[in-house]
Amino acid sequence: MSRYSLTFRLALLFASLSFVVLATVGIALYRGLEAQLILRDDAALVTRVDHIRILLQDADVLELIRDKPHIFENMLGNNEALLQLKFAGKAPLIEVNPGHVRIPELIPVSAGKALSLTAVHHTQEADGTPFIAVAASARTMDPQRDLIIVSGRQMTERTRLLAAYRDQILLFAFGAAVLIALAAFLLVRRALGPLRRLAAETDSINIKNLSSRIDNSGMPDELAPLVDSFNAMLDRLVTGFAQLSQVSADMAHDLRTPIGNLLGQTEVALNQRRGVEYYEKLLGSNFEELQRLSKMTDNMLFLARAENAETAIDRKILNVFDELQRIGDYFEGLATERDLRLTISGNGTVLADPMLLQRAMANLIANAIRYADPDTDILLVSEQHRGGTTLTVENCGPTIEEAHLTRIFDRFYRADAARRGSAEASGLGLSIVRSIMMLHHGSYKVTSREGKTRFTLEFPLKASK
Repeated sequence: MSRYSLTFRLALLFASLSFVVLATVGIALYRGLEAQLILRDDAALVTRVDHIRILLQDADVLELIRDKPHIFENMLGNNEALLQLKFAGKAPLIEVNPGHVRIPELIPVSAGKALSLTAVHHTQEADGTPFIAVAASARTMDPQRDLIIVSGRQMTERTRLLAAYRDQILLFAFGAAVLIALAAFLLVRRALGPLRRLAAETDSINIKNLSSRIDNSGMPDELAPLVDSFNAMLDRLVTGFAQLSQVSADMAHDLRTPIGNLLGQTEVALNQRRGVEYYEKLLGSNFEELQRLSKMTDNMLFLARAENAETAIDRKILNVFDELQRIGDYFEGLATERDLRLTISGNGTVLADPMLLQRAMANLIANAIRYADPDTDILLVSEQHRGGTTLTVENCGPTIEEAHLTRIFDRFYRADAARRGSAEASGLGLSIVRSIMMLHHGSYKVTSREGKTRFTLEFPLKASK
């Protein structure tokens, strides 16, 4: 299928519409003129026959026909008309027929009845030319009998006039359509100038100048929302590109350490022959590093799926205490090893995806166990309120500085790389918590003061659409 420009299509549309409108108006005028001409010709024919009727009542018809036949010829007025006078069943007394038209057989209107337009008989000749005729009876003075008057006319002149008028209408409509198409082409081309400028500006934006924005000054009102949408899209692209660059840099930084450890230890082991005990320790160390890499990869894949999720998660109404108890039982052994105690309080329900809820709480509890001071309690608290359910994980340990609290949920971010257990962490646990809360359309926050750090998750009561 051929592809035509929008300017050409609009110009063609305007031309077509204008031609149709003008042609429709022209046809209406044509039909009106045709009806008026038909009415005029019918009335003229009826008037002529009425005049002949009156004339025949006041004079001796035979003498008039014999002495003054030109009177009847002059009544016709042109070569398209015909006239025939005759007594019923007799040969015509006079017949004027310059065009040699076949005179139709008509039933005459009786002498005592007035003529009207309904008496006009309409036919067409072989070549399509309209023909009208009227037949009427007239009472003569002598002899006292009725004389039949037949008068008719070929509508050649009228047909020619209407044909010329029709051709003028079509020519005018076509000419006007061409002019309107040309004007529409120029106007639309000028009107689409801002759109071409918009296309040129968007085409000039690439990865090197993502900070550029499209200028909406002078843009028509119809294009202003489109420009705003483009600029908003560029803002999202800049943010996404910056995040992608940061993630790539963070991943390269965090992957470099375990990979460097694996390469270094393996290189040392290959320099000279070692004992079995050494190789066992080496394999154990390498296994831990590979586990860390595997966990980091799994977390990154989860974040990628969570941040690009297009389908609704499987929310269910869950008993909060049962869920916290199940997660607490899982971490009971690890907490005991660190001389920590898990304390669970609260009740009610929460609307959440069971697997995602467990993963979010598990990341927070693991984080609390990693950084909590020995011989302290880790509090798992749930609170039910009108807007939803709040889950809190609190531990006693080093206070996190205020400058770190705003970034602690970022990928690979660590508040203090020297903190206990930071080397084993991938830096993705809290980012996963953030993504899970975004999927639930909930909120998350962290506070840390006077040796107590508290993570709070807010689950809404109803699922957002």
